[in-house]
Amino acid sequence: MSDGPDVPEDGVTVDNGVNGDVSGSVVQAGVVHGGVHFHQQGHRPVVTFPYRAGVAPLRAAAFQNREGTTRLLAQALERGDAAVLTGQSAVHTGVVSGLGGVGKTQVALDYAQRLWAAGEVELWVWVTAGSREAIVSSYARLAADLTGVEGSDPEDGARRVLKWLSAASVRWLIVLDDVQNPADLRGLWPPAATGGRVVVTTRRRDAALRGHGRCLVEVDVFTEQEAEAYLRSALADQPHLTFGAAELAAGLGCLPLALAQAAAFMLDRGLSCTEYHARWTNRRRSLASLLPEPDGLPDEHRATVATTWSLSVEQANRLEPVGVAGVLLEVASVLDPNGIPAYLFTSPAITGLLTMGTGKEVDAERARDGLRCLHRLNLITLNQDTTSAAVRVHALVQRATRDTLTEHQFATVTSAAADALLHSWPENERDTTLAQVLRAKTDTLADVAGEHLWKPDGHAVLFRAGNSLGDGGLVTEARDHFLLLHTTATQRLGPDHPDTLIIRGDLAYWRGEAGDPAGAAAAFAELLTDQLRVLGSDHPDTLTTRGDLAYWKRMVSRVSE
Repeated sequence: MSDGPDVPEDGVTVDNGVNGDVSGSVVQAGVVHGGVHFHQQGHRPVVTFPYRAGVAPLRAAAFQNREGTTRLLAQALERGDAAVLTGQSAVHTGVVSGLGGVGKTQVALDYAQRLWAAGEVELWVWVTAGSREAIVSSYARLAADLTGVEGSDPEDGARRVLKWLSAASVRWLIVLDDVQNPADLRGLWPPAATGGRVVVTTRRRDAALRGHGRCLVEVDVFTEQEAEAYLRSALADQPHLTFGAAELAAGLGCLPLALAQAAAFMLDRGLSCTEYHARWTNRRRSLASLLPEPDGLPDEHRATVATTWSLSVEQANRLEPVGVAGVLLEVASVLDPNGIPAYLFTSPAITGLLTMGTGKEVDAERARDGLRCLHRLNLITLNQDTTSAAVRVHALVQRATRDTLTEHQFATVTSAAADALLHSWPENERDTTLAQVLRAKTDTLADVAGEHLWKPDGHAVLFRAGNSLGDGGLVTEARDHFLLLHTTATQRLGPDHPDTLIIRGDLAYWRGEAGDPAGAAAAFAELLTDQLRVLGSDHPDTLTTRGDLAYWKRMVSRVSE
């Protein structure tokens, strides 16, 4: 409780409940907000404290305490208190940022509820901050609650409440939930006040959200233990459905939103985690077909995982350079999510794709700017401290992005990604870590792209990845790579296609290098017979095979001696 009435600059007395004349209750939107006192000279009742304003969301049905994240948020707000030690007032401000669906709102709600329950704040304000208009409107209603004056101009009300907060003797907490654009807060940040705390949740991590007295706290996905515990809690009424929970949690990337909606889907259809996971790993199924209908979403969700990032993509695409971010995300969606070299996105193949997609010339610099746009919207994580694995993206963002592509768009994107990988591959692989990263990207691309890397021929990056294994000393792995590649090429291109014959030569070579010279010689002999029939005796590939056959015959002779 505070010590007496506060008098704002406009002269309106705010009765805090100590010196009021008539007591009662205020009901707003069906919720009773503590006691009020009717001041004889006021225009409307003014509230007493403790007081809650705004409509906070409900706690998730299977809420998981995320002690580590909540502790980071609390510590960030405490670090903002450093200025108080010098006698200056300070506002405790934490900007909670993260990918859509990681549970930022629930983290903020948990923190606010803890403060409220402990009596550490006397005024708790929850603002749904999806637009500047929404923020101003919420501020204006709060001004009326606190001052008893309800004006016709919301902007004037917002200014009045900010003045009130700067002079208030009560301890207050304001949560600005789901800020879409940093510019929406221009002139609306709560003032610096010793007893004030501000938590902002947003998908953005722009520099404009930082500043004096503000700390950026990035919220990550659940830990594997939290994710599994969530599934077990959500499915507690039907425990037989929890079989395979750990595997499903990992398959969903431990994303809280995906876990919640998957659990609802399983409950509606009586599927176990193992059964749902089998559907999830079936690439023929779209993401939308594995989630509840819009009217059956849990925990007051407003969108499915399939659509939750669409607004962020639209925002990123509107940032300068316009239209670049979305195409870059499409490229990232077909590569290994666990780290993509940033320079791959500035290769000629990708800048050409961007130019075609935007209708404007896009160079490497603008492509890099596009990556920063995705980073600002938390659609990717861009780490510029490393070159081999600078870009990371959640697997569900990838899948949701791929689901939006037409077959033609998908073929174009996968072809450009393959070209970019091939262009980025150094001739001399001195950097073994980079070579490993490029091979991993190629393997993921081949798995995702399927037949599209075999039209009209096998893409050269598939051959480069296999030879990279052998050149790096992984000769057995190189042999196995080309064995699998030969099976695929035979199915997709046919046994006599020139690329199939080339793969047979690579397979024979690495078979010999793996310690089977006799097998290599026999394989080259069979290959030569087919090349003479298909290509002719003077074809360069036929002549190469003659030389290889002679070499491995000599190796066999040396072994026998």
